Amino acid sequence: MGQLHATNISDYLEEQRGKETLRFITCGSVDDGKSSLIGRLLFESKCIFDDQLKALESDSKRYGTQGEKIDFALLVDGLEAEREQGITIDVAYRFFATDRRRYIVADTPGHEQYTRNMATGASTAQLAILLIDARKGILPQTRRHHRIVTMMGIRHIVLAVNKMDLVNYDAGVFQRIEADYTAFAGDAGLVSLQAIPLSAVYGDNVLRRSDKTPWYQGPTLFDHLDTVNVTDAAGRQAFRLPVQWVNRPHLNYRGFCGRIAEGSVRPGDAVRILPSGRTTTVGSIDFWQDQLPEAHAGASVTLTLADEVDVSRGDMIVAVDAPPEVADQFQVKLLWMAEEVLVPGRSYLLKLHTKEVTATVMEIRYREDVNTGAHLAGKVLNLNEIAVVTLTTSQPVVFEPYTTNRTLGGFILIDRLSFATVGAGMIEFALRRSSNIHWQALEVGKAQRALQKHQTPRCIWFTGLSGSGKSTVANLLEKRLHADGRHTYLLDGDNIRHGLNRDLGFTEEDRVENLRRVGEVAKLMVDAGLVVLVSFISPFRAERRMARELFAAGEFIEIHVSTPLAECEKRDVKGLYAKARRGELKNFTGIDSPYELPDAAELVIDTSSQSPEECALAVLRLVEGR
Repeated sequence: MGQLHATNISDYLEEQRGKETLRFITCGSVDDGKSSLIGRLLFESKCIFDDQLKALESDSKRYGTQGEKIDFALLVDGLEAEREQGITIDVAYRFFATDRRRYIVADTPGHEQYTRNMATGASTAQLAILLIDARKGILPQTRRHHRIVTMMGIRHIVLAVNKMDLVNYDAGVFQRIEADYTAFAGDAGLVSLQAIPLSAVYGDNVLRRSDKTPWYQGPTLFDHLDTVNVTDAAGRQAFRLPVQWVNRPHLNYRGFCGRIAEGSVRPGDAVRILPSGRTTTVGSIDFWQDQLPEAHAGASVTLTLADEVDVSRGDMIVAVDAPPEVADQFQVKLLWMAEEVLVPGRSYLLKLHTKEVTATVMEIRYREDVNTGAHLAGKVLNLNEIAVVTLTTSQPVVFEPYTTNRTLGGFILIDRLSFATVGAGMIEFALRRSSNIHWQALEVGKAQRALQKHQTPRCIWFTGLSGSGKSTVANLLEKRLHADGRHTYLLDGDNIRHGLNRDLGFTEEDRVENLRRVGEVAKLMVDAGLVVLVSFISPFRAERRMARELFAAGEFIEIHVSTPLAECEKRDVKGLYAKARRGELKNFTGIDSPYELPDAAELVIDTSSQSPEECALAVLRLVEGR
């Protein structure tokens, strides 16, 4: 298998190009033998060179866990830490081929803390080999991986019951595990499920049928991989090309580059540009120095268009008569992959195909129990939890449900401060209200309202610890502005909690929602032409940044009242610090909940070194100067 049957390299390359490629993932719990199985696949398919085999024999003596035998896991576990610990940490991709197919296999970690790495490998796979140690049976991590691979759209699973040699090839053990898994998997929408008894170390039922399992009449692993039908209908669906780059090498050429996500395209085809909705026709399909008569799903090409239409990165070129949906509110299934909890109301960056926008999880509808699939209530998401949530984006995006197209329905969430990937999601459907609700055109706008009041509307946002003097300074400033004839309103943290936000507590998620609501109210007041003063502890940078982004450039002024904690606690006007120190008041900023200093406040004041009147005057001078 996998040998060179062609007489020269050109014939060999042509032979390989004609083969179908299957991408699959191996997953399971720790020490189930994933790396060993992939090593065995590489060995049996004759994809190991002589020098690699010699190096493997040497490494097996140094790092191996199989005694005098070759440890095939070392072919895949390339990191020093992996070899020392005997585990997989990173996702390792390997390539091999048989006479029928080419394969790209992702070996993914089994440890719970590396679940995000496993999800990465599953995101592009067509089939999953889910390994189970015959001695241990189904474990919690097995159940988690099953839910993730099905969530990621994988509909073909091989249940590889490995290490059968360690249970004396007992048919009862295999049949019991197969029955347990089938009962657990239930109706997961699988197209194929094949259980195979294996020994990766000895090669039983990998390439050749083992005489030690005469009771098993199914295919070997290689036979199943070579014959399973994983072809989808992407190439027969309507054309979609997410634009990745606008190619403008000179004035006479403007092309739109991307990888075709669905369908096919020919010169002269009528297409629509989304989200703008403009229509035109395809001028040419360019690939390097050639012009193609046709291109299909999976091809990376450059399209030129017959008309001068506005197309940017993140837009999509689609078939004119079968466009995908455009929306800004969705129900999605989300895998949370960060140590920090997901808090509804906090904004993240969302990357969907080539589009990047700001997104906010508005509500956690329910979490999924990893063992039973039961729906559980929850206000936050912790590491490796799966949930169905509602999500809104800052602007409409072009999408299709993940079950229809993984490219157009799968997204990641990115932390806006660290730029770490914190979540992976799959769009289930758009919320109907996102397509039914539109901005109502108003004859009187912000500019007219501000002109009537003879002032420039602003949001002056005071942030600082409890007792720092925020409300005192804000109150003095409003009195001064009011005396000068300015139209103002002061939103104070305590006052707002008596009405608009009386339903919110002081947990992190409630604080995020508290500030989200206040930011939206302040935005409306600025739109009304007012100078609005906001006095809130607002301890988190992410929420202050979210508030800032609600306003036009120059409208938001952040004032950090940086009075030291010791001075704030000394004042303790409301007795809150004393209660927090006694443990009677949980989640109190400065004591058992953090305050994140502003990165770039427009002004920093300190009421411990200046009087409130002096601080208010400093803010007034700043506002008047702007």
